[in-house]
Amino acid sequence: MDSLSGHEVVTGDPQSQNPVGHDNGVTYMFMQDKNVYLMIATRQNCNAASLLLFLHRLIDVFKHYFEELEEESLRDNFVVVYELLDEIMDFGYPQFLEANILSEFIKTDAYRMEVTQRPPMAVTNSVSWRSEGLVYKKNEVFLDVVESVNILVNSNGHIIRSDVVGALKMRTYLSGMPECNLGFYDRVLLEAQGRTTKGEAIDLDDIKFHQCVRLAHFENDRIISFIPPGGSFDLMTYRLSTQVKPLIWVEAQIERHSRSRVEITVKARSQFKEQSTATNVEIELPVPSDATNPNICMSMGSASYAPEKDALLWKIKSFPGGKEYMVRAELSLPSIQSDEAPSARKAPIRVKFEIPYFTVSGIQVRYLNIDVKSRYPALPCSRLRYITMAGEYEPRLMETTVLSSTSPRSA
Repeated sequence: MDSLSGHEVVTGDPQSQNPVGHDNGVTYMFMQDKNVYLMIATRQNCNAASLLLFLHRLIDVFKHYFEELEEESLRDNFVVVYELLDEIMDFGYPQFLEANILSEFIKTDAYRMEVTQRPPMAVTNSVSWRSEGLVYKKNEVFLDVVESVNILVNSNGHIIRSDVVGALKMRTYLSGMPECNLGFYDRVLLEAQGRTTKGEAIDLDDIKFHQCVRLAHFENDRIISFIPPGGSFDLMTYRLSTQVKPLIWVEAQIERHSRSRVEITVKARSQFKEQSTATNVEIELPVPSDATNPNICMSMGSASYAPEKDALLWKIKSFPGGKEYMVRAELSLPSIQSDEAPSARKAPIRVKFEIPYFTVSGIQVRYLNIDVKSRYPALPCSRLRYITMAGEYEPRLMETTVLSSTSPRSA
């Protein structure tokens, strides 16, 4: 049972790692990052999620300053830590957690400077995520629509869990204080306009925006209006909770022939349109840790045995839609095995891939405009990409045992 200053913080199971504890009218919440624990305490009925989010953001600020958050880095920079805590929170209220702006007036080598640094205007104005007076030689905007497909399939071929996590990732290099408007087609907008959608309509769930987005504009017009911070950031994240069709269906079967050898047969089939092509496809097939002498035959790509991972790696650079490929492998097993040997682990198959110019949700960016009042001409997006990739994509092996028959000895 953990304790803090003689008070019991976490009650119940001594082995539990409950991040929230209550004792004597005080609620304690902690978070661990490597060998550093960060804890926050309150006597009021506060929102626990917001306090844990504050600790997450505090860790991000420390990593921005010290690269790695470790006990040694905190000891070596304790003066900077005190200055950061003084700016980040006042009288128990979070104030400012933008690391890029904090680094403009709280520096690790501030004691060397002769001129006193004044806080930037971003600390005191309403746009706290962007400094004033930014100037770039070339104004550019890069926008990536990235979706990750998470699928878990059991050994019987049934989908246990499937969802899609998406994000609009931006990199902006715009001078001044630009006003940006981004519009996109999604199924909700098309239905609101009375336009038909092909197939079953898919709604975006758990939509989250960067703090620079004006939420009222999106709720009324489905337009994302914002003043972007400089550099890279996630403008919007979302999730699809509806069950989606696996983009690459993997069927794998392993046959154990007594204790002499094991045969693995894997079929991979792309289940998206022929116009699209998956790239950098990698399928990791688990094999017994004591397997040797692999004999591999594949219809496409390259395959190799990785003993350090106890797996076969099947790589296909280009996988067009509507195609099916197969790989077969035979590995030898030791003829003598101890009866006390642990049972073989049943690790899942891991699949990685990327499909450019394709999204599962059907989201499409219509335009990205920059306000003319900000002295910007009509600037098209310098680069717009759509990418769908594998997240936690794990089918399971179907395993069978084949007992080798022995012929009886002749009398």
